[in-house]
Amino acid sequence: MPQTGTAAPTEYDTTEVDRSTRWPVTVLYMSALFWLLVGTVFALIASIKMHMPDFLGDYAFLTFGRIRSAHLNAVIYGWSSLGTIATLAWLVARLARVPLRGGIALLATAALWNLGVLLGVVQIMAGNMRGSEWLEIPTPIPVLFLAAFVPVIWVSLKTFAQRKIQSTYVSQWYLFGATFWFPAIYVVAYLPVYQGVPQAAMNWWFAHNVLGIWFTPIGLASAYYFIPKIVGRPIYSYYLSLLGFWALALFYNWNGSHHLVGGPVPTWLMTASITASVMMVIPVAAVAINHHMTMKGHFSLLKTSPTLRFIVFGAMSYTGVSLQGSMQALRNVAQITHFTHHTVAHSHMGMYAFFTMTLFGAMYYILPRILRVEWPSAPAIRWHFWLTALGIGIYVVGLTIGGFFQGLALNDPARSFQSITDEMIPYLELRSVAGVLIAIGHVVFAISCVRLLKRAREGLFS
Repeated sequence: MPQTGTAAPTEYDTTEVDRSTRWPVTVLYMSALFWLLVGTVFALIASIKMHMPDFLGDYAFLTFGRIRSAHLNAVIYGWSSLGTIATLAWLVARLARVPLRGGIALLATAALWNLGVLLGVVQIMAGNMRGSEWLEIPTPIPVLFLAAFVPVIWVSLKTFAQRKIQSTYVSQWYLFGATFWFPAIYVVAYLPVYQGVPQAAMNWWFAHNVLGIWFTPIGLASAYYFIPKIVGRPIYSYYLSLLGFWALALFYNWNGSHHLVGGPVPTWLMTASITASVMMVIPVAAVAINHHMTMKGHFSLLKTSPTLRFIVFGAMSYTGVSLQGSMQALRNVAQITHFTHHTVAHSHMGMYAFFTMTLFGAMYYILPRILRVEWPSAPAIRWHFWLTALGIGIYVVGLTIGGFFQGLALNDPARSFQSITDEMIPYLELRSVAGVLIAIGHVVFAISCVRLLKRAREGLFS
């Protein structure tokens, strides 16, 4: 079996590499954490409004339409994207085995990106937003994101070009795929040429692809790096890695239009999207087998490694949400689940149970190494994991079941819309309970990060 890209990175002096990433990665991660907390507050308000519509109803900027969109953009462009860029930068340097080249430019990325998120969220809460989900931020603010991304591409390519080894690791394929795919889909989505049905098709295409070819590659790159690194063995199969990457690149970008089953969309477009979604079983199975076989015989490490605990939870969620997505793309299933809370559960399983949990795992590994101090409390890490894991579990299971019953009821012409809405209230209340658990977990994590920074500052000055 070829060894290129299969082995866990061998040991070498990482001091200079980690030192080169310290400032940009720390700033990016702490900015991401800030937006996670902001987005969590917005999410709780929006969730409570689903079963208590008059909650904070006297404030226009806190109405459901504004606060939910503000939540989405705070967590997608704030928490997730800033965390993604930080993880990408650290992995690029670690895998190249050289200090991050031009890493100081990423501080400009952090400044511009945070400014873009801040302006975008303020505009959304003021009622000045676009009508496409995940694309609500009005122009010309998105130009800030594109400008901020230029240093990301430059730093990544420059570091990779000066790498000490010529072989390429699996994680690097995903890192550079995401680096070039995201700006492409973002520019296409903001082109002022969509109206009516094409706008709906583009919106679902972008919403799927921002997860599938921006966040997913970084999540999988993290899993492919940290699992072999922590268990101390090569990834199971180079060929499965190859299959998983190229199948993802080939099939995922066709996804999205299967959410428009029954709409005035060309049949060929829906059929192509459904087919591609079903074909996603191939890369998902390849990744799942690779990760499981690499972990085989080492599952006991989940008890002692917080990084592995979060990463494996995220990897298992990736398998689950992807297989669920392939199933609900089928016409007879989509006719039940679309326009219901089932879709909300599915999206949160992807963005939170998979990506966010994986990002937590990466941060638990990376931050102590670049700051040269240990996490202050092991119990706090355990509390963080179980609160968020339990919270997202309740969230996904509750809305998946409730959403399916909701879909069956909506397809019954004898049922009134009001009676269906009333039946959903217990599921929505359960959603808020899950949100409270997740929020507490986020606060615990934020406190741990603040204490870690305090330790690092004291060590620096001493």
